Amino acid sequence: MENETRQGLPLLGEAIPEMEVVTTHGVKNIPGDYKGKWLVLFSHPADFTPVCTTEFVAFNRRYDEFQKLNTELLGLSIDQVFSHIKWTQWIKDNLDEEIKFPIIADDMGNVAKQLGMVHPGKGTNTVRAVFIIDAKGLLRTVMYYPQEIGRNMDEILRAIKALQLSDEKGVAVPAGWPNNELISDEVIIPPAKTEEDAEKRKGQDGCYDWWFCHKKAD
Repeated sequence: MENETRQGLPLLGEAIPEMEVVTTHGVKNIPGDYKGKWLVLFSHPADFTPVCTTEFVAFNRRYDEFQKLNTELLGLSIDQVFSHIKWTQWIKDNLDEEIKFPIIADDMGNVAKQLGMVHPGKGTNTVRAVFIIDAKGLLRTVMYYPQEIGRNMDEILRAIKALQLSDEKGVAVPAGWPNNELISDEVIIPPAKTEEDAEKRKGQDGCYDWWFCHKKAD
């Protein structure tokens, strides 16, 4: 029905629902408190687990890189805030890594359920989900990883850079950018929309065909 509100995971391009959450840095509202900034909201199965610990160290060591992209990090698991605090203290004391970003204590599972972070067969643990949210609060990318496999933070950084470049320049970004096998660090321009434009592109430098033309990003 026209007035019916759709329930479930937001789709790409839709707004993230407003939620008030308890974190290790105090109460926050998402995405409201991050207006004007990009946000990487990511869940991990549980505190005091080896793979999650390696992920938090990896995120933290790239924290400044995320900041340069106007991007904040926000972790989440279905653990109490006391557990998060003890775990980050353990990481600091034993691995000499002071976690700079907040972690949501979603011990009631409300956020995880709204965003599809709990999958069948995994009990109450959250899977390794990544939500990239833009400065307008719109969901732009979703990545899921199984509990057994840690994430690649450099790919998350790459995705943010690619999204921001695409938004700014109105271009598409090739596989493996900026190290694509065909066009290296160049980007793909929109295909021709008229027969005249298509004819003009044939044989042009930087065009494999009228529908596949590329150029430098700047």
